[in-house]
Amino acid sequence: MNKLILKPVKNILFLGYNKEETGLINFLEEKGLSVTHSSDQDFNSDTFDLLISFGYRYIIKESVIEKSPRIINLHISLLPYNRGAHPNFWSHFDGTPSGVTIHLIDKGIDTGKYLFQKKVSLDIHNLTFKESHKILINNIESLFIKNYKAILDLELQSYPYKGKGTHHNSKDLPEDFAGWDSNIYKEIKRLKTNTR
Repeated sequence: MNKLILKPVKNILFLGYNKEETGLINFLEEKGLSVTHSSDQDFNSDTFDLLISFGYRYIIKESVIEKSPRIINLHISLLPYNRGAHPNFWSHFDGTPSGVTIHLIDKGIDTGKYLFQKKVSLDIHNLTFKESHKILINNIESLFIKNYKAILDLELQSYPYKGKGTHHNSKDLPEDFAGWDSNIYKEIKRLKTNTR
């Protein structure tokens, strides 16, 4: 367990989802914080106290990580399981736990120590991948809102993961995957039958 001592957060750079895709930007602004949004690969982080990555599609450059005061990522998996792309698919395909994690960003992909985690139970017999994705998004937003004061505070606890976990790239998704509107249980069963 590490304790981070940082200056108070006033200016935030929010990377990834915009105001139409997440309510967190409005939430932070309503708390009196200055929030700038970017979904671009290149950005200037010099004037910000905190960078939040949520639905951001790029790997943050090492030079940015080294000079930024704090960068956190909101990831819809129970890390260390399902690092990288499509965590909601791989938790079901690999049989690993579903959940959400708010963690620090380091030089690896979803390897930074975590701040908050929550395991999420999903009824895979009655949900599509898209529906379960929405549930995970709602859960991570709620986890952030519940703990926003600690995230923005001078002191923040971070914790190492237990175990090695798993990692997947975008190209790992099966070519014959029926899509995000398919029923989780039926599609995973079909895919596993086809790979035997």
